[in-house]
Amino acid sequence: MLFGLVSLLAAAALSYGLLLWLRPFLARHTLAKPNARSSHKVPTPQGGGIAVLAAMLLVVTASQLVSGNSGLLGQQPGEFIRLAVIFAAAIGLALVGAIDDVRPLDPVPRLVLQSVAVAVVIAMLPDRMRIVPFIPWWADRALLVVGAVWLVNVVNFMDGIDWMTVAEVVPVAGVLGLFGITGLLPPNASLVALSLCGAMIGFAPFNRPVAQLFLGDVGSLPIGLLLSWLLATLAGTGHLAAALLLPLYYLADATITLFQRLSRGERITQAHRRHFYQRALDGGLSVYSIVAGVFAVNVALGALAIATVYIGSRSVDMAALAAGGILVAALLMNFNRVRS
Repeated sequence: MLFGLVSLLAAAALSYGLLLWLRPFLARHTLAKPNARSSHKVPTPQGGGIAVLAAMLLVVTASQLVSGNSGLLGQQPGEFIRLAVIFAAAIGLALVGAIDDVRPLDPVPRLVLQSVAVAVVIAMLPDRMRIVPFIPWWADRALLVVGAVWLVNVVNFMDGIDWMTVAEVVPVAGVLGLFGITGLLPPNASLVALSLCGAMIGFAPFNRPVAQLFLGDVGSLPIGLLLSWLLATLAGTGHLAAALLLPLYYLADATITLFQRLSRGERITQAHRRHFYQRALDGGLSVYSIVAGVFAVNVALGALAIATVYIGSRSVDMAALAAGGILVAALLMNFNRVRS
């Protein structure tokens, strides 16, 4: 418990310090100009995800070096190699995001590179791990790849207003870290979750409305990748309901929006402002009200996920999923009702 708290606080402090150091450079070289999709009115530096990812990586690596193979993170060398490969994939995806921040990539090569990074991470899951036991192993892994690619894009799509990703990642990663502290997740996954939570807390002051700094694709893409790995690991322990509940708001907003755009014949690769939270903002709801609602629902979803894990009943899983669906639906309906 103490080790996890120290990791969280260290990541928060390191992320904040790195952002203070990097912000002048980012302000000179990575200004995001307002466009049809954006919610900001003036050019704002982006690329804060560099510090978030770096802080998380440094804290996890330092913890590994301090603990060694016999310390609190005691593990076989193979587990360290798995983590190193996952981090390499996250760094590679961050580079893709950095390029896209400066000079937008075409959708197809972007999707291919995302899929490669996701496939590498999914390949690092233990062979014995199954999410849906009654289907063939290869189909189980294929579903994981498709789901993880979608979540990577969802995290990117939903990072459209100040504090939105903070309101999502902090509670989700915090609950995943809690699961790790209590022994439900492997030590590596627990440490990554807590460090990611801390790094996002360190980023929060810079992104508070009106934001001085944006996360950028360099941050949202690898964060989505790491969350995909953490949630797949959670689902692989037999807690699929909890793994679905934690990102449910993001998944619902982005997925429903996608199908609505498809039904209208819109070009889905084109930038847009159709997400429910964007409709609420355009309708006059304040950024603070939107992110407060998202954060509150995410905390409630986290509580439901905790209930499914520690009560361990199929009926509880079903009831929690139903309750989570109602909460998310209520929030989306509220966002959709807002009119200027």
